[in-house]
Amino acid sequence: MPTGLTLKNPPAAVLDDLDTEVDEEDELRTRGLTGLKNIGNTCYMNAALQALSNCPPLTHFFLDCGGLARTDKKPALSKSYQKLMTELWHKSRPGSVVPTHLFQGIKSVNPMFRGYSQQDAQEFLRCLMDLLHEELKVQIHEVDNDTTSRHLEDSMEEDQSQSDNEFQSCESCSSSDKTENEIIPRNLADDHIESSMLIQEEEHDTEADKVSKKEKIMVHKRNQENFIKDGLKDADMGMETTELLNNLGTVKSHMHNRLADYIIEAQVKDRSSPKSPSSNEGVSARLSSSPPKSGSIWSGLTPTQRKGLPTAPPKKKKQKRYRSVISDIFDGTIISSVQCLTCDRISVTLETFQDLSLPIPGKEDLAKLHSSSHQSSLVKAGSCGEAYAPQGWIAFFMEYFKSWFWGPVVTLQDCLAAFFTRDELKGDNMYSCEKCKKLRNGVKFCKVQKFPEILCIHLKRFRHELMFSTKICTHVSFPLEGLDLQPFLAKESPGQIVTYDLLSAICHHGTASSGHYIAYCRNNINNQWYEFDDQSVTEVSESVVQNAEAYVLFYKKSSEDAQKERRRVSSLLTMMEPSLLQFYISREWLNKFKTFAEPGPISNNDFLCMHGGVPPQKSGFVEDLVVMLPQNIWDYLYSRYGGGPAVNHLYVCHTCQNEVEKIEKRRKHELEMFIRLNKAFQEEESPAVIYCISMQWFREWEGFVKAKDSEPPGSIDNTKIGVSKNGQITLRQGADSGQISQETWNFLQTIYGGGPEIILRPTIANVDPDVVQTEEKIDVEIRNM
Repeated sequence: MPTGLTLKNPPAAVLDDLDTEVDEEDELRTRGLTGLKNIGNTCYMNAALQALSNCPPLTHFFLDCGGLARTDKKPALSKSYQKLMTELWHKSRPGSVVPTHLFQGIKSVNPMFRGYSQQDAQEFLRCLMDLLHEELKVQIHEVDNDTTSRHLEDSMEEDQSQSDNEFQSCESCSSSDKTENEIIPRNLADDHIESSMLIQEEEHDTEADKVSKKEKIMVHKRNQENFIKDGLKDADMGMETTELLNNLGTVKSHMHNRLADYIIEAQVKDRSSPKSPSSNEGVSARLSSSPPKSGSIWSGLTPTQRKGLPTAPPKKKKQKRYRSVISDIFDGTIISSVQCLTCDRISVTLETFQDLSLPIPGKEDLAKLHSSSHQSSLVKAGSCGEAYAPQGWIAFFMEYFKSWFWGPVVTLQDCLAAFFTRDELKGDNMYSCEKCKKLRNGVKFCKVQKFPEILCIHLKRFRHELMFSTKICTHVSFPLEGLDLQPFLAKESPGQIVTYDLLSAICHHGTASSGHYIAYCRNNINNQWYEFDDQSVTEVSESVVQNAEAYVLFYKKSSEDAQKERRRVSSLLTMMEPSLLQFYISREWLNKFKTFAEPGPISNNDFLCMHGGVPPQKSGFVEDLVVMLPQNIWDYLYSRYGGGPAVNHLYVCHTCQNEVEKIEKRRKHELEMFIRLNKAFQEEESPAVIYCISMQWFREWEGFVKAKDSEPPGSIDNTKIGVSKNGQITLRQGADSGQISQETWNFLQTIYGGGPEIILRPTIANVDPDVVQTEEKIDVEIRNM
């Protein structure tokens, strides 16, 4: 039976989590003004850490939700970073601290930062945030309200892979999880582009082609009924003709594979024990198949019969999606479009960015950006010509004339406009059109689909040539408050806050070969600006910050409504109305409510499983995941933000507990059986047949049976290690493969399926050298189990 959980912290503890007032002690001694000692030319790291430290959403996460910074991955940078933030923001603020543990962890992962040479602060930021994301990431479980985004993202995958070769991607894009292809939920509202693409194609098609396309589109639309039910009846879910043909072919192939699986299953059942478990006993479709016992299905089939059975191709493992506090705070989405100027075909891609790397325009670039002729062309192209409207042309001409005497006057809006302006693809940089099947002149332009909570802007001051590097020392003026990014937002994007205030700025003094980094940060407690120069911290005026030579800027969304909501909740807390029920709410979402301008819906699924209980693996630290709220506070937050679900009783999920036990039994059985079969294989002096298996798949399976990965691998995929010769599949020379016995292959193939079979037949007179070279690979893996 489900076990109830009790929390030690009383309901009043939520006052400490939501109250944003500053007590007298903090007024006298403001927190967060601790310096960082230079431990060997590490000013780049100190400036970057101080800039991140003064980003409230991230710092409050590590201070208030420290229990969520759990990781078993080396070098555990999240723990080191949490410890550092605790020291920097402690009540009894020390003069300075030494970030030794964090620096050692960074160096152990990235050799670039070893030694005592000067490094780039922006590169350090990217490295640190990627590592923190990797340690703190959690898998995103698919939900119904995200099906639209998933479908449209998948439909753009072909265009995205093509576009990577067609044009240079936005230089800002640095995916926070490159290995797992992490994609945050997006609202993609540019379906009208695909619709126009089909219309443009029809203009060149015959009547028969138009009828054929319409039939394919109708088939595709019937397969998307769930999207129509979600209110997208007016959206054109059509794709390119080639994509439709591929989809139809995939459906046919899937039906054929299902039929083949059914034939195999029918033949197997005739030979297997009637007591074999039913398919619904397992945790999932993959877990439903029990490992073979003595007298298994293979005992009734000869090798010839097994080869004659139709085998489904390996099924690709479903792509996992991840999120973390890093991606929640810093990740945004850009829509990039490329239009062929011959056939007007438009290809659209989505790119996740963690910072925007902006060019610093020179005099000629500024003249082009501000010229009326270029201005009109930008507006027609849907770019950012309207970015200059608030500035006024008289003010611009005054600044332009000044630039002839004191150098160009460049604003942050200029840099943004230069980044988002359309780019003509011609000459050596022509566009390879999928429709024309030729290189064509094209136009590339992009807009922001989703702005992040904190926008990191990197000004490209350094140019690295073959033999030397140079630095652009042009002063770029930037606003401390009220940065308006509306001109760069895609018109079809959902409503969101696009006004930003500056949090911190990293500055570089010196040349490209040598220099010094400092940071200017706004303290979140007293709203004053401070200069962080290693261990020295000094209060400065706003004019000092505005005249700084900025290199990296951190802007946070500004919203008076969000502050009013926090004050409203604080006033409700002081009332302390008697409540019959107490509700639990995600501590991580509560941190978003305290620090985000747009916290989004309540996300209690952070601590709940799909059945509504607490997963067994989280029951031991559930206090770190939740906060108890009185009913009046919950009612107000739920009515204001939605989400949920409502939880007033915590219990360990019995269903998940049973699933965990089944998975553990399965892991144990598979591992023990494999070790026993492989031991017998090693003791065999001269095996007549040796089966090859992909080491890439084997490592995934090993991670599952050793509980390093929560999900089992997909079907066995030997396609990368095999090559077809004379109608037979043989081992590719130098392939990353291992050798197993026929019994071991049958054991794994029965559970996971896949293939193809790759068989080696060694003889005493002539031993295959590939067998000798790769024979030890699996032995090493087994010894490490």
